Amino acid sequence: MRSPAQATKTETVATANYAARQAPAGRPTAGSLKNFGLRYGMLTAFVVMLIIFLVTNESFRQPNNLLNILQQSSIIGIVACGMAVMIIAGGFDLSVGAIGAASTMAGAAIMTGTGSIPLGVLGGIAVGLVAGTFNGLLVSRARITPFVATLGSSTIILGIIYASTNAAPISGIPPEFTQFGLGKIAGIPIPAIVFAGVALLIFVVLKWTKIGHYVYAVGSSREASRLAGVPVQGVLLFTFIVGGTLAGLAGLVLLGQTSIGQPTAGTTWPLTAIAAVVVGGTPLRGGTGGVHSAVIGTLLLGVLANALNLYGVSPYWQPAVTGAVVLLAVGVDSYQRKSSGGVA
Repeated sequence: MRSPAQATKTETVATANYAARQAPAGRPTAGSLKNFGLRYGMLTAFVVMLIIFLVTNESFRQPNNLLNILQQSSIIGIVACGMAVMIIAGGFDLSVGAIGAASTMAGAAIMTGTGSIPLGVLGGIAVGLVAGTFNGLLVSRARITPFVATLGSSTIILGIIYASTNAAPISGIPPEFTQFGLGKIAGIPIPAIVFAGVALLIFVVLKWTKIGHYVYAVGSSREASRLAGVPVQGVLLFTFIVGGTLAGLAGLVLLGQTSIGQPTAGTTWPLTAIAAVVVGGTPLRGGTGGVHSAVIGTLLLGVLANALNLYGVSPYWQPAVTGAVVLLAVGVDSYQRKSSGGVA
């Protein structure tokens, strides 16, 4: 066993990279101001875009429309919060859409079969938890790359859904559950409140807990973290459990909005969630960023999609616009790394 002194030293080394990233900078220079502009460019773009739409489009600035943006963006925002944790640790999950679909189907099946909303909620969350654990074990223990592991698990999950339900939707959930997806508290959509609560919880975990610091350390360098005594496999497993569980929660919110368990739900979630995180400022290389990126990116994409609809842009063009925004964000991050000698 390690002595307390060795354990303390290990924890200090393991979080050194994280602490260095959080340390206050010295006097502002031209380079630091340039980095600031690059790092917060998307946030600035979001604020500018929001102001333009508020000023130029009367329909956009209607309170009901703004609340609608919050409600419609909240589901992908919940998924993006989990995706941010995985990306910071150097991974990602392409099965979150399949997990969300499985959660909606499980929740709907349990609620219609038993009439119990709590059991349905527990069932949907359990699906996400189990799927996230499975993915985490594939990546951390079996050492399969996240791309292959989660793409494979996505196919397995969808196969199970289609085989067990004949690809038929499940309806007839208790009407009371629709409040979870469509209801409001003090005028604020409940999905938006759930999104905010999830984001706040993830922020606290990443900022002020040991496991949160380990997530950054593992994302910076798995080998260095392992040598420092960080439980790399456990940290990776933790991130995928978080991602899977939040995908399950998002599936339940979707079920509350649609009242139907859809086997095809969530098909666009993986790439949209990754896009939200990257657009918000967390690079795919890992080791840096935060849950704020998921919030900013989700709202930016939500505002953009809503504005495109209001301006009459064909829905078929919207994925192309989203893709262009993602490429711009990745390009900015790449330029930032090159201009700073490879360290962002």
